[in-house]
Amino acid sequence: MPDYAIHNGSWDDLAIDAKKVRTVVFIQEQNIAENDEWDAEDEKCLHFVMYDKNQAISTARLLENNSIGRVAVLKNYRGQGIGQQLMQHIIAVAVTEQRDFLKLSAQVYAIGFYENLGFKLRGDPYLDCGIPHVDMYMNI
Repeated sequence: MPDYAIHNGSWDDLAIDAKKVRTVVFIQEQNIAENDEWDAEDEKCLHFVMYDKNQAISTARLLENNSIGRVAVLKNYRGQGIGQQLMQHIIAVAVTEQRDFLKLSAQVYAIGFYENLGFKLRGDPYLDCGIPHVDMYMNI
């Protein structure tokens, strides 16, 4: 797999590129309403954007409450380990920051992906923006 660059930073630093990926994946592909996608949490999160040369190809955010969210990979890059590489980077950052755990709200189809990273299911499925999700946790 090529060595992609991952940048961590504030919303001010990474908003332009994170918005590009999230707009394509969540708003265009998954038909999530724009007012559901953009929230006040973006200003407070640590953001991650993965690049192939200068093109943003994947993104995620880590909230102050240890929640990982808005994990997205552009369609042309899926199935190549991009999401796994990004998540492993986020987990490593969380370890460095001495966080005790991580949590996320996984789309049900992605449960296996997160289980392979060490996350465990907690609770029952629920709808978020009309898409089935389930909470998952990892102690670190």
